[in-house]
This record gives sequence, structure tokens and C-alpha cells, in this order.
Amino acid sequence: MKVRTVRQLATLAGISVRTLHHYDQIKLLKPSARTEAGYRLYGEADLLRLQQILFFKELDFPLAEIQAILDRPGFDQAQALRNHRRMLGERAERLARLLRTVDRTIAKLTGEDTMPVTDEELYEGFSPKEREEYKGYEAEARERWGEMAAESQHHVRQMSKAQWQAVKDEGDAVSRLMAELMGRPVSDPQVQAAMARQHAWIENFYPCSAEIFRGLGQMYVDDQRFTANYDKYRPGLAVFMRDAMTYYAEHSLAG
Repeated sequence: MKVRTVRQLATLAGISVRTLHHYDQIKLLKPSARTEAGYRLYGEADLLRLQQILFFKELDFPLAEIQAILDRPGFDQAQALRNHRRMLGERAERLARLLRTVDRTIAKLTGEDTMPVTDEELYEGFSPKEREEYKGYEAEARERWGEMAAESQHHVRQMSKAQWQAVKDEGDAVSRLMAELMGRPVSDPQVQAAMARQHAWIENFYPCSAEIFRGLGQMYVDDQRFTANYDKYRPGLAVFMRDAMTYYAEHSLAG
């Protein structure tokens, strides 16, 4: 059986020799053996008990309570480890939330959350191939729509990171909602309420008249890139979007 000296165990566990001496004195962790000269020697069972002690300490249990738990008849070491894992996981989640709060506060205090969105953030989530395709689409949009496309790109690049994330989240939310509403008449009040959100979302990029809104809806069907983007939520969504946008343009934007 492999044994360790007090110094070896202290190094292994990341604690001091003095701490191990104290645990021995209060009978919390007594070494399994001693040399003829009286030096402490710790075996495998001692290591496992020390592990339990350190886990309980990490969870802020006092030493007296730790000793009472470990010396309780029928103490289940495996179950104790499962309990430690659960409690440490809960603590990790709390710490992760605190870290996010700290990061947001730092960004607020230093003004980082007002910095314009970068190209990397604009294309976040795209593969390198998709990024190149999207950049090609931007050039094509400038050729087809001129000032409107330029205005759209200008607005996006002036957004803060938080604003750009909010815009992306809203576009995704509207698409998911429309996918759920598929099968209803486009005149349905909930469908048209979603179209009001879609129209407001587009106006994050440029002013959107009835003619433009109707034209965008048609483009969702005519351009396979847009069709694929909407149909990934639910097959046929691009057509449903077009029809709903046409109805909204004619009944809420025209005149």
C-alpha cells in the first residue's frame, strides 16, 4: 500500500503541513500509520477522508460538523461526493451569473457597451464561407438598391454591441413566431401584429414604405438565399411571410 508523508500529502492537497498537524490533533484526520521515529504516514483511506474534508470546507461547513458527518455510522462516501457535486454545481452557476453581472457593469462603466459593432460581431455565427457570401451579398445590395443599402449598412455599423444583439434577437423572435402562426389566414390579428413587429424591425435599417415592405416580402420568395433563411425555421415560411407582408402593406401602410 502506497503511503505518503505529511509533507507529501500537504503538497498533493495544496494545504499546509501545519493544517494536517491540526487535523490530527483534533482527531479529524489521523494518519493510518507512523514510522518508528513517530513521523505520520497517510494511506489511501486517509486521502479519501481528506478529500471529503476539503469538499465540506469549500462548502463552508465548520470543522466540528465535518467531523460529526464523517464519523457518523453508515456514512456513504459515494453519496457524499454526489451531494458535493450538486452543491458545487449550484455554486458554479451562481458565480457564473455574478461574473456576467460584473462584466456588464464593467462594460457600462467603461463605455464598452456603446462601442460600434465590429465586422467580427456583425458576422458572428457565420462560417468563413458564409461570411464571404454575405459580403458578396452586401456588394450586390449596393448595386441593386444604392442609397437604401448604404443607409442600412451605415445604421448597423453605428449600433452598439447591445443594440445589434437586440436587433438580431428581435428578428429571430419574429421569424419563430411566424413559423408558429403558419396555417392561419394572413389577415389573422396575431399574424398582422407580428407583421407590425417585422416592419418595425426593418426600420432599424432604413425607412420602409408600403412598396418597400411588399417588395421585401416578394424577395424572400424570389431570392433562394432569403428563402433558405426563413424556411430553416419551418418549410414554407418564406411564402407565408411574403403573403402576410403584402397584406400588411396593403391594409396598414398604404394610403
